Amino acid sequence: MSKITEKLLLERGSPKCAKLEQVRRLNLSGLDLRSADLPLPLLSRLRSLEKLDLSRNRLQELPAGLQLPRLCSLDCSDNEMEDVLSLQSLTALEELRLEGNLYLTVSDNYKLMFLLPKLRMFNGKDVASSASHLRHVNSANLRKRVEALWESSFRPPEPPTAERLQALEKEFVKAARSQIKYGPSSLSDYTTWRLEGIAKELLETLAQGDKEEGTEKKQAEPDAVKDNTDAGPRTPAKRKGAASSPSEGALKKQRQADDAPPKASPQKPSRLQTEPGRPKRTMESPGKESVSGSPRKSLRTANCQKPSALSRHPGTPTKAPTNPQPAESEKRTPRKSTNPKKPVCLEPLHVLQCHSKQDSPEDFSTQLWACAFEPSVDSGESGQRTSRTVATCGGESVCLIDCETGRVLKKYKVPGEEFFCLAWSSVPMSRAGGGVRPCGVLAVGGRRGVVKLIHARANCAYGEFRASRRALSALRFCPHRGSFLFTGAYDNRIVLWDIGGVDSDYNFKVSQLLTLDANTIPLHLNMPPSSPERHLLAACDKGLHCFDIQLSKSQLKRSSEFEILFPVYAKEDKENNYRTIDGMAFLSDDVIVSKSHMQGSIYVWSWSKTLASRSGRSRKEVRAVLLAELQWSGTDLPYLSLSTCPGEGYVVCGDEKGGLWTYHLEDQLESRAKAGKLLSPTQVLEWPAPVRKGHGPVRGPSVNSVALDPKLRYLVALTDKNMAVIWKRV
Repeated sequence: MSKITEKLLLERGSPKCAKLEQVRRLNLSGLDLRSADLPLPLLSRLRSLEKLDLSRNRLQELPAGLQLPRLCSLDCSDNEMEDVLSLQSLTALEELRLEGNLYLTVSDNYKLMFLLPKLRMFNGKDVASSASHLRHVNSANLRKRVEALWESSFRPPEPPTAERLQALEKEFVKAARSQIKYGPSSLSDYTTWRLEGIAKELLETLAQGDKEEGTEKKQAEPDAVKDNTDAGPRTPAKRKGAASSPSEGALKKQRQADDAPPKASPQKPSRLQTEPGRPKRTMESPGKESVSGSPRKSLRTANCQKPSALSRHPGTPTKAPTNPQPAESEKRTPRKSTNPKKPVCLEPLHVLQCHSKQDSPEDFSTQLWACAFEPSVDSGESGQRTSRTVATCGGESVCLIDCETGRVLKKYKVPGEEFFCLAWSSVPMSRAGGGVRPCGVLAVGGRRGVVKLIHARANCAYGEFRASRRALSALRFCPHRGSFLFTGAYDNRIVLWDIGGVDSDYNFKVSQLLTLDANTIPLHLNMPPSSPERHLLAACDKGLHCFDIQLSKSQLKRSSEFEILFPVYAKEDKENNYRTIDGMAFLSDDVIVSKSHMQGSIYVWSWSKTLASRSGRSRKEVRAVLLAELQWSGTDLPYLSLSTCPGEGYVVCGDEKGGLWTYHLEDQLESRAKAGKLLSPTQVLEWPAPVRKGHGPVRGPSVNSVALDPKLRYLVALTDKNMAVIWKRV
C-alpha cells in the first residue's frame, strides 16, 4: 500500500481544504519516505504549493519531471540525497535546505546554485551574490576556454552527417573535460559537469547557425538555379571559416542563459604511490614492524590529474584492444568450450594505473592485491540495484573505480602503508533527528595491522583500530551480521570483531568477540551460506581449516576444528608443498571452488558432502568430496586468487601471463569428477597488451586478484605491475 495518499496530503497540508490544488503548505517530515514512495501524479496536482517539508526521511532524489510552479521553499534536510539534478525542475525555489545529506558534496551545492535561477537562501545562508557570479562570470570564463579549444583543435565534419556529428561531440566533450583546468580541485566535479554542458551547447549552436546560414543562401539563389535539371551537377560553396573555427555569427547567437547540462561524470583523480611490501611471491611472512601513529587525517582523498603512462589522452583511461596480438612466446593453443551453452562474451574496456608511487606514470612495480564490488543497495520497492563501483587496493592507496567510465571516483592514501585486503559491509547509522539508516562501510587493512573504516559514499574515512601487531592478510564480514568482521593476520590468528554501528558524528565502538588460532597464515576467509553462524573456512598457507565460530559457547579462544584434505597432497615430497590454498570462493550454497599453489588445476567440491563424511567430532582430517577438477595454468607462483559469480555459474582465475581462465560450469559436475577428467576452461581471455608510450606493448603480468559483479556485467583483474584491467560483458 502506498504511503502517500490524497487523504494524507490533505491532512498534512494547509490551509485545510478539499482539493490538492488549493494546498499551499505541506509537511511530510519524519515519515521514513523513500524516493519510490513519492507519487508523481498526486504531487503534480499541488499547483499552489509554496512551502514543502520533506526533512528526516530516506529520500535519494525527487521524482523525475516534478513540476511545482509556485514552490518557493523546500526542506530536504536529513535525507540520503544523492542526485541534486532531480531538483532542477523546481525553478521557482528561493529557499532550500539540504543539511544532513551525507552523500552531497560542495560540487553538488554549486550545481544547485547554477540550476535554480531564483535561489537566494541555501542552508540558511544568503547565496544570491555567489549564485549570480557562478551563473555569469564563472560560466563566461569556462565558455571562453571551451571556444578556444574548439578553434585550436577541432573543425566541423564534411559532410556533417549524423554519425560524424555524434562522434565529434563525443571527442570534443572528452577533450574539454580532460584538457581544460579551472578552479580548485574540490570543485573538479562541478567544473567537469559545466564543461560538458558548455561543450554540447556550443556544438548545438554551431549546428543551428549552419542550418540558418544554409537556409539564407538557398533563399538568395535566383529562380533559374532552382530548376537545374539541365545544368549538370552544382558544386556547393564552402562555408566561410568552417574549416577551422565556428562562425562569428553562430557564436554571437549563443544563448546567454546556460541550459542545465547532463549528469556529471566524476573527474579522474591522479595516481598515488606505494611501496610494494607484501612477500614478493615467497612463502615467508613479513617480519614485525614498528608502527607510528596513524591518525584519521592520514587517510585522505587524493585529487591529482596527471595522466597514466598507458593513456592515449591525458586524464582518460586506455581502452585495451579487443584483438590483442601477444608475442609468439605468449600465445596459447585455443581451447574448445566443453559447455554447450553459449558462454558470456567479455571484452577489455579499460586499463588503469591508479596506485602509482608519487603519481609516476613510469611505476610498473606496485603490486595490486585485492578488489571487490560495492554491494547492492536496498532501494525500497524497486528491490536492489547493482553497483558498478569496484574497490581496489595496493601499495599505500585504496581506489573506488566506476567500471563503465574507468574513472577513479575516490582515492584514499596512507603514506607508508601497504594495503593487502579489503571487504564491504553495511552497518546501522543513527540519525540526529531519530531513526536508523544503513551505512555502507569499506574495511581495508595491510602491513601495519590496522583496519581502516571508510564510508565511501560520504567520502569519509571515519575510523581505524589495531587488529594485529603483524600485517593483515585477510578481511571478511559476516553475511548475517554486518558489523561482525573477521581479520586474518601474519601472526597466524583470526579474530572476530564487532565494529558496531555509527552515529551522525561517526562515533563507533569496536569489541573483540573471538580468537581463532590457525597455526598458519590465513589467506582467504569464507562462511558457508548454509551455516554462516557456525562455521568459518580459512584457506591458509598450510592447508584449508574449518573453525567453529558459534558465540553461544563460552570458549573465546579456539583452534581448528578439522582440516580438509585434497588429492594433490599425495604428490608432496621434500621439494614440493601443495598445501598453500591461495584461492577459495563459494559458487553456490554448497559448491566451493579452491586451488593450491603449484597444483595446476582448480578443485570444485561439495561442502555438505564433505561435512557429512566426517564420522566423528574427534576426527581432525576430512577428505574433500570432489565434484570436478578444472584445468588451469601450471605456474609455480603463489597468491593468484580466484573469484566466482554464483548468479551466472562462472569461475574466473588469472595466471602468470595476464590471462584470465573462465569456466561456465555445468550441472553434471560429479560425473566428470568420477571419470577423472579435467574440465577445460570455457574461454581463456588473453592479456590485452596495452601500449606503453615510448616502449611498445606491455607484456602480460601476473594477475593477483579478480572480481566479478553479481550480474557478470564487469570483470576486474589486478596485476603485480600496477595495472587494473576492466572487462565488460558484450
